Formats: sequence, structure tokens, C-alpha cells
Amino acid sequence: MSTHVAATVAEVPTAPVEVQLPIEGMTCASCVNRIERYLNRTPGVETATVNLATEMATIRYLPEIAGRSELVGAIEEAGYDVRPERTAGEGDAAVGLAALADPDAIARAREAAGLRLRAVVSIVVALTILAVMLWPQTAISTDDLNRLAILPATFIQWWAGGRFYRAAWRAARHGATNMDTLVAIGTSAAWGYSVAATVWPGFFRGAGLDTATYFDSAAIVIGLVLLGRWLEARAKGQATGAIRRLVGLQATSAWLVLPGGDEEVPLERVQPGDLLRVRAGDRIPVDGKIVEGTSAVDESMLTGEAIPATKGPADEVIGATRNTTGSFVMRATRVGHDTALARIVELVQRAQGSKAPIQRLADRISEVFVPLVLLAGLVTFVAWLLVGPEPRLTRALTTAIATVIVACPCAMGLATPTAIMVGTGRGAEAGILIKGGEALEIAHRIDTVIFDKTGTLTMGRPEVVGVVTAAGRDATELLDLAASAERGSEHPLGTAILARAHLDELGFRPVSAFVAVAGHGVEATVDGHVVVAGNARLLGDRGIALPANDPAHADAALADAIETASAEARTTVLVAVDGVLAGVIVIADPVRPTSAEAVRLLTAAGIEAWLVTGDAPAVAASVGRAVGIPPERVIASALPADKATRIDELQARGRRVAMVGDGINDAPALAASDLGIAIGSGADIAIEAASVTLVGGDPRAVASAIDLSRQSMRIVRQNLFWAFGYNVVLIPVAMGALIPFFGVGLNPALAAAAMASSSVSVVLNALRLRGVRLAGESRGGGAPKPVPGQALGRA
Repeated sequence: MSTHVAATVAEVPTAPVEVQLPIEGMTCASCVNRIERYLNRTPGVETATVNLATEMATIRYLPEIAGRSELVGAIEEAGYDVRPERTAGEGDAAVGLAALADPDAIARAREAAGLRLRAVVSIVVALTILAVMLWPQTAISTDDLNRLAILPATFIQWWAGGRFYRAAWRAARHGATNMDTLVAIGTSAAWGYSVAATVWPGFFRGAGLDTATYFDSAAIVIGLVLLGRWLEARAKGQATGAIRRLVGLQATSAWLVLPGGDEEVPLERVQPGDLLRVRAGDRIPVDGKIVEGTSAVDESMLTGEAIPATKGPADEVIGATRNTTGSFVMRATRVGHDTALARIVELVQRAQGSKAPIQRLADRISEVFVPLVLLAGLVTFVAWLLVGPEPRLTRALTTAIATVIVACPCAMGLATPTAIMVGTGRGAEAGILIKGGEALEIAHRIDTVIFDKTGTLTMGRPEVVGVVTAAGRDATELLDLAASAERGSEHPLGTAILARAHLDELGFRPVSAFVAVAGHGVEATVDGHVVVAGNARLLGDRGIALPANDPAHADAALADAIETASAEARTTVLVAVDGVLAGVIVIADPVRPTSAEAVRLLTAAGIEAWLVTGDAPAVAASVGRAVGIPPERVIASALPADKATRIDELQARGRRVAMVGDGINDAPALAASDLGIAIGSGADIAIEAASVTLVGGDPRAVASAIDLSRQSMRIVRQNLFWAFGYNVVLIPVAMGALIPFFGVGLNPALAAAAMASSSVSVVLNALRLRGVRLAGESRGGGAPKPVPGQALGRA
């Protein structure tokens, strides 16, 4: 029997896992398409996407069928290499997080330095050769000038241009072509013709061929292409700046609380459960909970909220946020790769490595683009050689070289991923975590947003919204007495009363004879007064007269407060002092101060806002009025399945629907929507059902996320238009289409400069997203804290 059980367990398939592999040798979109094709046909691989901008392959596969060696083998079979893994030391939290943000930073920096050196040397050598060639031939013959140029030109061809040969040969061995193929063929043609003309000048003259050389052209093309790649690498590095800035905020040490006193220790020594002291002005070292002390914590680096949040015992604090005032002791709960910051970095990194659907068109075109360019170069050479004017060979050679050099598909490959990279990074800075390029692309089409109520448009916790007293009673004294009586209660309503009272330093009077009546309220003797706080049944059982029972003698203010609260589905806590009803404390889940602005921003953007909630109709209607959602778009008493059904109905009418909820009980609706947006906290950012998570809970960020998507897709379309338009215009010019009419052609050096500038331009255009102002991003507000005395008195 045990054998049967073991066999059954072994047959249970494991869940697919995801891995990211850094790839070397990619130069254009055709490389991307080829690697994806080889990976996706590997047994066990479910999906594989390759990002040219980040040079990463994101692979989802079944580990019982395929392993890392099979994945690496598929990439190598496609003609490319995988960078070796570099792992941080055990428990090295700081280094681990930095590596997570950019695991190949050192390799990238070294490669960029090499590109810059080779580019500069190549351009200097090319300009020197050009100057030598312009030397008066009365002093030195043309043949001697060529002999002077052949050595430095050959050095550049193989030292600086060797990377093109290696990449082209690797692709050729696997039956493929890429941008390196174009550069290698173009520069080899110019250099090879020049070498032949230099070594056998007599043969060339005897055959009626021109002995002019193109050493300078070959060298300048190599230099400009490398310069373009260096500029591109720098720009791509800037695109990941948002993540590096987040990582740079992390503390490097922590103050460990020990029996003998506090000790400063490196961050990697901190373990879950350790007690840490955080002083005023310090960065909070790791995630944890406050156990002693109160302070205001600046969480703007995670949430975008400018106003520091008040934190006290039992409140969560997030690593890398800043403690502004006061000192507190916290217990570490998550360290290293488990912290909220590390999870955000990983999530954004995965998003930056993803692919938007719009990119697939460019990838498909690029797959056949390079072979077509090579064919166009061959046709150009033959055509000018057969029917062109003298010198035919020179014209045929220069136009063919210009054609293969200018037609670079790099811009097409970089057009979308760079915008996705910068856009998701910009979102992370604003507290908007986007899981991938697909979500970023979908968001710009959203025309309907459905909000949940609790925790989304409202604060999600009970708060005191009013204190109404009977005639002759003082509101401050009433709150003081009620809060003191509630000190022994664990009920959420009692907690809300205590929290409000503590803002005014109330609720600390001496208490005796405390009794909690489950489900009804509390009674206690507070500073010599008998206080009963609870619902009408509790007070009725204690023989206390209520407005409903004696309307003729009821206090008008109390009667109105109770009636109004009932109509708005708010909770009332009746407070009696010494056997007489003294006041009413009104408690509700208050609407977020920014919810109405969030709805207004969406409406201004042409997007319908709906409220679909499980609460009672009166509550839903009240919240709908408060935030500006029309009654016909307010749906109450909706179960989680009902929310999903409502989304289906709207989608059937052709609407593109986003659902905004808390990511837990709204999971069915988040999954059913075109775009799931989860309202999260700094510590709860990995909500699987949602495509977008708003860290901090500000509903205005919904409009910000959609605006970010619209601006990102605008950049993508501009980039793709430029990338395709560049080739459509310049390839015919390079082939010599204008020469018969205007005598204008394209020099190979200019072709190289144009090709390099096309790639750099799309990256620079994408970088404009770093500075965009998003709708609803004026984070000066947030939830205002009640001031002493606020919400007290006769409402």
C-alpha cells in the first residue's frame, strides 16, 4: 500500500515556476523573436518572453520536465549566451536587495566602458585616416597614403569590430541573421575592397577600377555604431533609475536592542524577531511592528503620500521609510528579500522585463527584416554595377554598404520595452505597482471603473465622526468618560472611541466595577460616575429613558442625531451618565478625503465610475452621494459573485472595465475585470488577483495609473512610428533612389550615424516618462488627522 501511495504522490505534477535569465549578444528585435521561438518550443516551457531593453528572458516552465540546463541550452542553440549567475552571501540582505534591483550592474558598467573606449578610438582613427587621405598627393602618392591607413584601419576592423563578427558568426552557425550581420557585412565590404585596392593597385588600374579606399568609412561606421550602443546603454541605465533610487534608500545598519544596551549592527545581521530601536531621522531598517513609542513616519518613497503617517504600538512600519520625529522600538518581522521594498523591486523588475502585446508586431516584422535588407543590399549593388554611371563599382559598393548599415531594426526592438521599463519605474515612484506590459497597455483603454466601498472609497475602519450631547452637557467630558469606560473593551467600536479620545489626551480617568456586556456595550464606574455606553437595548435594560421610548420628553438634538445616523446607516453608541442619557457618539467608516477627487478625475478623463458594494442600500447611497457617483451607478447588497456578474454585463455592452478593491473578498471581480486594481498597504503589495496594486490606498492613484498608461502608450506609438518611418524613408535613400533626380545619396558614415541616432532617439523619447505629471498625483493631501476638539459638540 505504501508503494501505491508513493507512486501516486510522485505522479502529482508540480506547479510551474518562473525564472529570469540575463542574455548576452542580443542586438535587435530579430534576436528577441528568435530566442523566444527556441524557448517556447522547449519541452516543459509554458511561456517565454524576452526583453531587449533589459536583456532578460522571463520563462515560465514545469520543473519536472525542464530544468535550467535545458533553458540555457535552448538559448545557446538560438545563438546567444546566458550570463553566469552571481549570488550574494548567505543572509546578506543589503547586497541581496541591490543585486535584485540590478543583478548585472557591474557587467553592464564594464560593457558600457568597453563600448565607449572602442567607439572613441574608432572615431579618432577614422578622422585621422580621413585627414591623411586629404593630404596633398604632390607630397605623398595615393598608394602610399593607402599603405599608411591599412594598419590602423585593420586594427579597428578586428579590435573594435570584432564583436560584430563574433555575434554575426554565432547567428550564422544557427542559420540566423541579425543587426551584427548587417554591420559585419557592410564594414567588411568597405574594408575588404580597400585592402585589395591597397595591396594590388596595379591590378585595379589595369581592370579600369578605382583605387580609392574606404578605410575611413569602415572605421567611422564601426565607431558610430558602437557610440550609439554606448549612448543606448546609458539611456537604458537611466530607465532603471527609479528602482536604484528605491534601493538606495535602504538603511545599511540597525540599532539592536540588547539587555546590556543598544548595539549598532550591519543590516545583514538582523533576524526576524529582533528588537530594533529607531531614532528620529533614521531610516527604518526592515519591516516590523512597533512595540514601544509613537512617531510620525514618512512613507512617501512607497506610497507617494507627502504627509507622514502617525505610528504607535502594534502599527506596522516598512523598511527604508524614514522616521521623522520621536523614537520607538520595533520588532523585525521581515528582512532581506522578504521585505516590502524587496518585493516591490522584484515586482517592478518583472514588469520591466515583460512584453506588451503591441510589441509583437515589431518582433514579427524584425524576424524577416534582416534577410530582406541583405537582399535589398545585394539588389542595390547589382543594379548600380550593371546600369549605374561611372565609377560603377564605387557607386554600387557605397550604396550597398549604406543600405545594409542604415536598415537597423534596433529601434523597432527598443520602441516598446524602453517605454514599458520607464513607465513601470515611474509608476513605482508614485506608489503604482504594475505587474507587466500587458497591464500597462490595457489600462489606457479602460472606460469604466468599478469601486468597492470598504477600504477603497472609505477608510475601512470605524472612526468617531460626531459626538452629540444633551443640553447642558460638555462634549469633551462625555468623550472622556465614555473612552475611560471603554478602556477594558476589545470591541472595534470601543477601540474607535478610545482612538478619538486619545487625540485629545482623554480617556484616562480611574475606572472600577467594569463590566462588558457581549454584543451590547460596557458599563463601569468612572471617576465616581456610573457610565453605561452601548446600544439601546443595554440602556433600556438599565432603565434609562431613550428618545424612542419617550419622544415627548426627549432631547431634540439627541433624537435628531439618532434619526440621522439611522438613515445614513451609521452606528450610534448611546452614553448614559448616572442613569441619564447624556449623549450619542456617532461612528462610521468615513469616506476617504480623496475619494471625491478620484471620481472627479476619472469623470474628467471620460471614464464612468461605479460603486458596487455588499453594504446596505442606505450606506451605499450615502457614500455614492459623498463621492459624486450618480445613484443609477450605485449597486448595494452585492455579494462577491454579484460584482463579477455586474462586470460581465458591462463587458457585454462593450465596456472596458477596471475593478478596484482590496484584493481579498474582491478577488472574483478583480479576476473577471479587464484590469484588476488592488488597494494595498506598504506591507501588502503582492496581491495575486490584481494586475495593478496601489500602495498606500489613495483612490486618486486609479486615475494616475490610467493616465500613466495613456502617456506610456502615446510614447510607444511615437517610438514605433519613428522606428518604422525611419526605415521606410532612409532605406530607399540609401539605395540611391534620389541620385537620378537630385544627385543626392547617403554616405555610409551618415548611414551609421542615422542608424545609431534612431536607436538612441526612441530610448530618449521613452525617458520623457520619468518627468511626467500624472493626474491625481498632487499628494499633498491624504487623510487629514482630526485636530483636538474636532467632531465634538452639538452636531
